[in-house]
Amino acid sequence: MAQLFETRAKQAFLIDADTGTVLFSKNPDEKIPPASLAKLMTMEVVFNAIKSGRLSMSDAFYVSEHAWRTGGAVSGTSTMFAEIKSSVPLEALIQGVIVQSANDGCIIIAEGMAGSEENFARLMTERAHKIGLTDSVFVNSSGLPAEGQHVTMRDLVTLATHLWREYPEFYKYYAQESFTWNKILQRNRNPLLRMDIGADGLKTGFTEASGYAIVGSVNRNGRRLFMAMSGLETESERAEEARKMLDWGVRAFERMDIFDEGETIGNVSVFGGAKGDLAVRAKGPVAIFRPITNADSLRARIVYQGPIPAPVEEGQRIGTLKVWIGDTLSQETPLYAAESIAVGALPDRALDAVGELLTGWMRRYRS
Repeated sequence: MAQLFETRAKQAFLIDADTGTVLFSKNPDEKIPPASLAKLMTMEVVFNAIKSGRLSMSDAFYVSEHAWRTGGAVSGTSTMFAEIKSSVPLEALIQGVIVQSANDGCIIIAEGMAGSEENFARLMTERAHKIGLTDSVFVNSSGLPAEGQHVTMRDLVTLATHLWREYPEFYKYYAQESFTWNKILQRNRNPLLRMDIGADGLKTGFTEASGYAIVGSVNRNGRRLFMAMSGLETESERAEEARKMLDWGVRAFERMDIFDEGETIGNVSVFGGAKGDLAVRAKGPVAIFRPITNADSLRARIVYQGPIPAPVEEGQRIGTLKVWIGDTLSQETPLYAAESIAVGALPDRALDAVGELLTGWMRRYRS
């Protein structure tokens, strides 16, 4: 089946935040250098430290010569122009990193929190894996070119969604239009913020190796979408493709409520139980966004390793409801036992064993 949407991006991933529906996917697990998109992970480490009480917004961080030379005014890179050997409050550093994409701000934070960028990068990678970024490794806090660091579009969308859910009090900075430090005003580098499309984040990046990239979010018509794309050839192409994808994501889908909370989704086979089948359900309601013009491209399947051996306890994790839009795996919902099933009597268990042996034999000789 042809893709429902076409983009010039080499890698892209788009989701609906409320339902988790994957609206578009193109090479989402291809690893690329993070460039400035690494700063999203830098901020996650900072926000987590503030939330846990290890840092406060009024804490001041010292500007070392290394931070000044590598990411400051003399570096020729994105900078907040922090003065060497001065101290900068954490709140200003956060705005410098988010709004101005300040490399000096990142290094100042890394050295202040962990003693060195190397130590801080280890914290970044550890936190990344803990919150579900399975294919990301960080070597420094800024995303400046370095061997061995990489991210994926899927991981970046996971990270963006996490930042929004876990740190609403800090997420607002991603929509901040400008920030002034050291008497120098700089505008937010995210072009989506100036398009009147409901955008409120998040970050742009560029490397010679992978081209122009962006992680974006919109809150529009009662819906929130997160996207990441990379591999664009110019800044204008990046802005155009990102806007086109987010507009399409908002307009081309309609919500479909599939199952109510507590509703039985289906039945799975049970081995050696007092009953031969088991009802399964999700922990809450299940909804998805389906394409308006290709509604028949939706298909779903209960996936589990079975038959499930008895005994089974109500609430036990059983399998997954997987939903596809065309060829894209669009949603995965954990499924749980809706009832308890005890171990069956011996004759029933023997019959089940013979039945499974026969069906297993048939499967082998059909393949």
